[in-house]
Amino acid sequence: MAPRTKLSLAQARRIALAAQGLHEVRPASTSRRHLSRVLQRSHLLQIDSVNVLVRAQYMPLFSRIGAYDRDLLEKAAYHARKRETFEYWGHEASLIRLDLHPVFRWRMERARRGEGIYGGLAKFGQEKRAFIEEVRREIATQGPMAAGELSGGHKGQGSWWGWSDGKRALEWLFWAGEVTTATRRGFERIYDLPERVLPSDILNVPTPSADEAQRELLRHSIRALGIASERCLRDYFRLEPQDAKVRIPELVEAGDLVPVTVEGWSGPVYLDPQAKLPRRVEARALVSPFDPIVWERTRTERLFDFRYRIEIYTPAEKREFGYYCLPFVLGERIVARVDLKADRAAGNLIVHSIHPEASAAQDEIAPALGEELRLMAQWLNLGSITAPKEWQALLDV
Repeated sequence: MAPRTKLSLAQARRIALAAQGLHEVRPASTSRRHLSRVLQRSHLLQIDSVNVLVRAQYMPLFSRIGAYDRDLLEKAAYHARKRETFEYWGHEASLIRLDLHPVFRWRMERARRGEGIYGGLAKFGQEKRAFIEEVRREIATQGPMAAGELSGGHKGQGSWWGWSDGKRALEWLFWAGEVTTATRRGFERIYDLPERVLPSDILNVPTPSADEAQRELLRHSIRALGIASERCLRDYFRLEPQDAKVRIPELVEAGDLVPVTVEGWSGPVYLDPQAKLPRRVEARALVSPFDPIVWERTRTERLFDFRYRIEIYTPAEKREFGYYCLPFVLGERIVARVDLKADRAAGNLIVHSIHPEASAAQDEIAPALGEELRLMAQWLNLGSITAPKEWQALLDV
């Protein structure tokens, strides 16, 4: 797009949606190429253990390319020859594009020094170095294993070789880049040495300085966001505020970030100089609570006038919208919240509730939402959909 200094809120929304690929028509059939394209845009997929519908890492792909074969992501994540990602702390625990491994090594080095990881694990790393090295040697000698498979590693057994301490040692090694995820068994990590998991051509790439790595991560952040505040830029890869404050002016000077103003927004805002500004966006997507389009909740509120909080940890009687509410993007707006559950035993997609936004009419939402729910049920191999009575006829489910 041509350089601009002032943008309307509607333009900012279209830029943000396009940066995440939500402006594109979904393919009629999907392949590895479509998955790779999403990864090239978003750079990473957040992992989360909640499985009431489908695990978090699978949803952003569905939101963008439709009913794809989930085995494509399994292969991209863990197949020895088809691997396109590695697991590390990007935006929380994430599947990250494999070629970005070098620009996370500064974070691994900080972890080795006890920096940038939560206090209890940092203290454990300082106090139990010899124990941690024993765990690393066991992985090196015995090969890939889960925490519970360490010597004497069942929960409650031993003093330092108990499951809890073995897991803590492995997580410290994971933060430090000294082990990585070879695969997962269910949702359980199976750890191994990076040199036995990741391609040598990636491991042999020279390690950039911390300064350059942080600049590169911020460049990727603005590509993925399109338009962002300083807070949003650093949140994408969870950079420390003190690092981002130094790097952002450097990127402005280099032309990698363009300062702009957006209607109704206060504070500095930055635009990707390569951002696309579609004339209109005709999105139709249920997005998970862990989707990049809603990661940073203040940004979601400013872009879409949509205040969003996940209520998983809220007591049932205090929930306003539901346990696992997915925002529904329609056109250029977020028009509803849909509380969903996959009842796999019964083969049923349960729609617990639908909460339209004040600006969205029920009959405006229903036809598109019905299509999206049918597509989701097909994708998850669920043969039926149960919805609230007042919505059933409108949704045609």
